[in-house]
Amino acid sequence: MNTTEQPKKNSPSRPDFVFGKKNYIVMAIGLAVIGLGFILMAGGGSDDPNVFNPAIYNFRRIRLAPTIVLIGFGIEVYAILLNPDKKKKS
Repeated sequence: MNTTEQPKKNSPSRPDFVFGKKNYIVMAIGLAVIGLGFILMAGGGSDDPNVFNPAIYNFRRIRLAPTIVLIGFGIEVYAILLNPDKKKKS
């Protein structure tokens, strides 16, 4: 008789996720940062199409918001590459 028990085939098993809990938390943070960047990019238009609004070219929409979006994408890449099972060496 085998000393190690094998699980029954009918027993419900825990679903295997691709990433760990820490990865998903960091991914959610990255998505929030990307969303913030797109929110900062919004606006600056004019109600009248014959009037030009130079506010569309201000610092927030041209420099800050795209930088925040790129930082968010960097956080997403970090979340994908993060190894949640890595043990700290004592």
